[in-house]
Amino acid sequence: MTDLNVTTPATASRAPADRYARWTGLATGALAAWRLSTLDHGNGVLYAIPAFGLCAVAGVLVGDTLTAPARATVRTAGLAPRRVRDYVPPRMTWLLVVLAVSLVALLATAGAVATPDDMGRAGRELTLTCRGMTEGHGPWPGLFYGLPMLASLAVATGACGWSLRRIATRPGDEQSRRDRSLAIVAAWGIVVSTSLLGAASTASGALMSMTCDGAAGTAANVVLLPLIVVSLTTALWMLFTVCSPQARWRRRAGTHR
Repeated sequence: MTDLNVTTPATASRAPADRYARWTGLATGALAAWRLSTLDHGNGVLYAIPAFGLCAVAGVLVGDTLTAPARATVRTAGLAPRRVRDYVPPRMTWLLVVLAVSLVALLATAGAVATPDDMGRAGRELTLTCRGMTEGHGPWPGLFYGLPMLASLAVATGACGWSLRRIATRPGDEQSRRDRSLAIVAAWGIVVSTSLLGAASTASGALMSMTCDGAAGTAANVVLLPLIVVSLTTALWMLFTVCSPQARWRRRAGTHR
């Protein structure tokens, strides 16, 4: 695919349909999260968090679909191929990749040590034994909650990857491609950061509520507490970016594609 520069007075990313679709996705996600969080005596919050992220992703994808690419009568074509990595914000993307890896590692570790709850549901509780005493605490981000989180991450990753490819290859102006790519990455970041926030805060809360966690629990919280702070900050940043998606980063002056 060759690059196509289009001169247009307004980028497609600023179209009302695109903006309203993103806000609708966020509002729908908030409503779905609220309804899910009331299930199972409030333990459904671990389902609510990825549901909110997936609705945010859907809103961005719908907005991108509803908004036609900007066009003009005068066009210039170049020979350089357009690639997805040319339009995604590198620092934000690498941060989110690190958080995604942390989420998978946390869910895998939590799943490995999880135990069934008193109703026999596997991977929903953490049980520890010390000084002749056994104590359990739930919810715990084992496979009972971890598998839906991983599934939502996989769905969001596939949908956002497809959308980024579509944005990079279809006609349009350079700035609208960057704005849309930024919003897509931020929507994926909402899934990653909110899921990590929910898993880390739930695990940390469970460990702090138990007395048998010992040195291992203390060491785990040393890792979990910074993850909670980083994921919360990132979630708010991604949310703001989706609501106000105009890209602020630019290529260096004098670079032509």
